[in-house]
Amino acid sequence: MKQVCVLGNGQLGRMLRQAGEPLGISVWPVGLDAEPEAVPFQQSVITAEIERWPETALTRELARHNAFVNRDVFPIIADRLTQKQLFDKLGLATAPWQLLADKREWNNVFATLGELAIVKRRVGGYDGRGQWRLRASETAELPDDCYGECIVEQGINFSGEVSLVGARAHDGSTVFYPLTHNLHQDGILRTSVVFPQANPDQQSQAEAMLSAIMHELGYVGVMAMECFVTPAGLLINELAPRVHNSGHWTQNGASISQFELHLRAITDLPLPVPVVNSPSVMINLIGTDLNENWLKLPLVHLHWYDKEVRPGRKVGHLNLNDIDTDRLSATLEAIIPLLPPEYASGIVWAQSKLK
Repeated sequence: MKQVCVLGNGQLGRMLRQAGEPLGISVWPVGLDAEPEAVPFQQSVITAEIERWPETALTRELARHNAFVNRDVFPIIADRLTQKQLFDKLGLATAPWQLLADKREWNNVFATLGELAIVKRRVGGYDGRGQWRLRASETAELPDDCYGECIVEQGINFSGEVSLVGARAHDGSTVFYPLTHNLHQDGILRTSVVFPQANPDQQSQAEAMLSAIMHELGYVGVMAMECFVTPAGLLINELAPRVHNSGHWTQNGASISQFELHLRAITDLPLPVPVVNSPSVMINLIGTDLNENWLKLPLVHLHWYDKEVRPGRKVGHLNLNDIDTDRLSATLEAIIPLLPPEYASGIVWAQSKLK
């Protein structure tokens, strides 16, 4: 039996474990503070559900492990500075940016990048945290400890956000899912919509960009790339070197889920192109209590993470997929009253995509 250790024991590790069971792969999600003696890592392939981690007894052991797939890639992608430098090196389209090292640079920042600056912490900061949208009159709002630890990007006027989830095998072959349309609110993914065939120009541009990145890094496994849609084409926003929230629809909407695809890649199992036959919608459940009435709707697949419900915390997701978009839209309509009011706008957005 193949064994995989996942560094991190949140919902992504849990879903990797679920995906491993039918394949006969034993997946062990482990907390960062686990005792190394308690973790069967010597006989395992090592992967991670997080980009960066503190130094602990376990992570020190794993850092020396030669079966830690992508071990040297994580630091490059976890730091937005080196991530942006990678895009520039490969000539890939991304928002104009610079390192923000000193308060005296602000005049030059606005002269170069325009009137809206997006400041992002180089490391950490996700789901909208560690980010600021600033105009010239607002720069005093930025904490002093950000200088040298942040990059600043041009605010992009985009018409939509899409993500590409793909995987690369040890032999360098790559496979991709169709582009996913995403709606973010307050920096957190709320809803995703995907179709069996994406816009062919966007799909080919995205696949070329993500392929270039994965090949340059010698990456193995699933990677996600988030992009802005602009009149000039796609601009890369950021990367995630792991299975990704915007790929959760694949659990019910594709012949191979992103979680199974990642396990196949890192354990050297076959990696065919996943088949997607019908449109899918994913609704993120954020700080919302479990409601068994969701299960009265036959298209709804519930994925509950069994975490304590707190405001702003991802506690589960709902997947819906059907070849009949009218039926899919009607089910979305029926789910609106079963969720708190703040979900309605995201569901209406998904319905508009299905028309």
